[in-house]
Parts: sequence; C-alpha cells; structure tokens
Amino acid sequence: MTDDSVPDLRASDADRERVAGVLRDALAEGRLDMEEFEERLDATYRARTYGELAPITRDLPAEGVTAPVVSLRKDPSAEPGWPERIVGGEGSSTWAVAVMSGFQRKGRWTMPRRFTCFAFWGGGEIDLREANFADREVEINAVAIMGGVDVIVPPGVEVVVRGIGFMGGFDHREEGVPGEPGAPRVIVKGFAFWGGVGVERKPTRAEKLRLREERRREKLERREGRRELG
Repeated sequence: MTDDSVPDLRASDADRERVAGVLRDALAEGRLDMEEFEERLDATYRARTYGELAPITRDLPAEGVTAPVVSLRKDPSAEPGWPERIVGGEGSSTWAVAVMSGFQRKGRWTMPRRFTCFAFWGGGEIDLREANFADREVEINAVAIMGGVDVIVPPGVEVVVRGIGFMGGFDHREEGVPGEPGAPRVIVKGFAFWGGVGVERKPTRAEKLRLREERRREKLERREGRRELG
C-alpha cells in the first residue's frame, strides 16, 4: 500500500474522537471561537476517511508535532482531579458584601476554608464549578436579609446545609447526595430573613461541552443512517 492511498482509508470512531479532542483543546486555548469549533466538529463527525479528517486540524498545533498538520494520535486531555484541586493556602477571597447591589465569585478561584458573605436588598453568586479548594472541608456562612445568595457546586461534591431561615429559607435539595472519593465537602450555614440561600448542582463547562458533542454526534449518525437507508 502506498502513502497516496492513506487519505482514502476509512476513519474509525476513535480517529474522529482524537480529532475532536484537538478541537476541544483549541477552543479552550482561544485558537477557535465557538462558531468555528461547531463547524469543524460537525465536519469531524461527518468525515469518513483520513483525507476528510486531515484538513480539519491542519492549522492547529498538536502535542509533539511541530509542523501544522493534524495528529491522529492525539491523546484526550483530562480535567484536573480532586486531589489537584485541593490546594491548601488561604484562598483567593474570604468575604463578600452586597448592599442593594451584587457580588460574584466564579471561574478559577480558590475557595477558602471559610467564606463569609452578606446580602441586603441584593444578591450574590458563589460558583464552585471551576474553583480550587483550600481544604477538603470548606464552609460558606451566608446572611441574606431581603436578598439572596446562590451557591453552585459541581457534580461529585458533598453538600451539607445548616442554615436557619425566618420568613426565608435555605435550600436543602442537594443534601444527601454522596460525594465522590477525594471530593471536598461544602457546608452552607448562616441566616436568612425575608430572603433565601439557594444551593444548586450544575455540570462544569467541559461537561456541558461533552454532552453537546454527544448529542451532535448522535444527530449526525441518525441523519447519515437515514441517508444510507434512502
């Protein structure tokens, strides 16, 4: 078999997933915007041969490759595990106040061992989905008076709610969900008067992206299946 015949070889599902991994890395690094990423991802799952796959990542760098060509041996990148996210230290921020205003703690920040916040006629958001943690057990002490505080945790984190509400309340829906091995424990406590402290579990951006890719691939596979039957 000659090298000229390689582009005509049929690509496998694993080949398409490796190219999708290169695209995900390029999106995370800012080399592609969301529109370009979605267009190339569609082309990846439609590709049937190496010749159709190669141009999709030709202008993107790949690990261990110096020339601007696609590498079909790209290993999928892994998200940091819980041991890597429990970093010790003092935390990026230890308190927040919202008086007729709001506050946010989100993105790549370090949740301290104890975070205290106060919301009066205002609201706050504490998003732990991309956060690191100063310890295996961290505490949020929230006081909400005619205001609200929303706590967002990623899957795998154990949540314990110990707050007290008077004509207000604390959200207990996420209690009782077992944590993953090595994952932190988040204790939410404090006081709510004519206000509330909500606790919600949401997937990370990477997980939402993965689910979107799966749905897109399933849709394309169904479309190709109907086309072949027709």
